[in-house]
Amino acid sequence: MDTLKGKVAIVTGAGMGLGKAYAVGMAKEGASVVVNDIVQEAAEKTVDEIKAMGGTAIPCIGGVGSKEVAEKLVSTAASKFGKLDILLNNAGMTRDASVYKMDEKLWDEVIYVHLRGTFINTQAAMRYMVDNKIRGRIINISSPAGIYGNPGQANYSAAKGGIIALTKANSKEFARFGICVNCVAPGAKTSMTEAIPEKFRALLYAKFASESVVQRMGEPEDVVPTIIFLASDASYYITGQVIVAMGSTGVI
Repeated sequence: MDTLKGKVAIVTGAGMGLGKAYAVGMAKEGASVVVNDIVQEAAEKTVDEIKAMGGTAIPCIGGVGSKEVAEKLVSTAASKFGKLDILLNNAGMTRDASVYKMDEKLWDEVIYVHLRGTFINTQAAMRYMVDNKIRGRIINISSPAGIYGNPGQANYSAAKGGIIALTKANSKEFARFGICVNCVAPGAKTSMTEAIPEKFRALLYAKFASESVVQRMGEPEDVVPTIIFLASDASYYITGQVIVAMGSTGVI
């Protein structure tokens, strides 16, 4: 499997869940991967798994949203692997509360990680790609919540909706450089869904299963083929798109 052979990718929030699946999936397809996470042990476990299967990866620790971390991610890719072809903006978190009860800190934290994090990493990667004439790929991770909204997640829904708008704006700005910018809104089990109280999690999974073409809640690996395609040279004619990868209509 060499769809991404010779490519170099950065995957943020790759220590667990969907991010880990994306990083491992890219490595399986031949990419050298810079594995980012805020938790060092988690990032190193992903790197160890990639190396154990014969892949190439290196950890780069830090929280997204920081200009210093964004620049470190790009410089790590360039210094360790010689270039940067792919940026996957995946890192995220939730701070759920009703709007009535949500304080500004809960709002700001989620917007900072998701929306500022996507912007600041994209800016660093885009500058490198343009300066080095690389016709790269930038893949942003949104959510069905960013399209349809989720009660109790106004901050998360707004951030993920903002990522969709950012994707569309950037795709128009970056097209003249041959850089494709797309967005995936996955519906699958993650560390975030696992944190939902068991009763409500069971209802959510049952709802997904009843409407899904695969008759079950998606696993992280179900989303990986979409990511691989958008990261590959085969996606050269696709930009500014939002793909809902959840095996159903997407209306939760």
